Amino acid sequence: MSEPLPADDMVTDAVAPGGVVAGAVTCAVAAAGALAYAEVTLPAQPLLSDYALVPGGTIPVLGGMLALAGACVLLAYGLAARAPSRSAATRVLLVAAAGGLMLGAVFPTDPSAAEISSMAGEIHRWASAVVFTALPVAGWVLARDASAPRRAHRSGSALGDAGPRLSVAPRWNVVRAVSVTSALALAAFLAAHPASFLSPLIGGDAYYGLLERALALSEISLVALMALASARRGRPAVTCASSSPAAPPLPRVPEPRREQRDGRGNVAA
Repeated sequence: MSEPLPADDMVTDAVAPGGVVAGAVTCAVAAAGALAYAEVTLPAQPLLSDYALVPGGTIPVLGGMLALAGACVLLAYGLAARAPSRSAATRVLLVAAAGGLMLGAVFPTDPSAAEISSMAGEIHRWASAVVFTALPVAGWVLARDASAPRRAHRSGSALGDAGPRLSVAPRWNVVRAVSVTSALALAAFLAAHPASFLSPLIGGDAYYGLLERALALSEISLVALMALASARRGRPAVTCASSSPAAPPLPRVPEPRREQRDGRGNVAA
């Protein structure tokens, strides 16, 4: 016997409002455009944040970081509006990434050729570490939660598992793939960075800047893909099989016949 689930127990994908999705994607594209502008018009620098230290580079670098922070905040807001319980971990990571981007924009880095010696450079470095780490994890967690089965419970009886997701869709597989790509790019960048003991062994000085650019592009793309994937609604699982079988109907017991007696106590015919 099956019973309909209440509205709160319906299984749906994490879905963000269309306007929020459009805003998040626009901000991500603006961030990519700002970094591309710095690459094309400014003298080449080892790292992207170093463009803020050259004349004319402050606006594109700050604009790109703040635009990506806006994309993270918009996506977190959209997920909170439609899937507050299933997207809680993702929203925390997105807000952490947005905070790291804003801190990195406020506190400039030290030149790459010199060791980090200022408080601003130290804050910028750790803020960047939060951003580069939080976004791949957020993408993976969002894709996992959006396509995982959900157990629903009602008072008095357990309805059991609501069944496998109908929307293990290609869009979430793409989000997973880009999340893994970003994580691998981050690992390669950390290994090749001059501060790493592995850098001399693998010749990281020659290409660690290229790895950082690939990492930044991957994570900007990840935010846009998360927003686009969240814009489509999955099919809800409305019914769920009961964990116990229905009881068979009870047999009908005939009522006993009442005997009528006359005034002498004899049974009337």
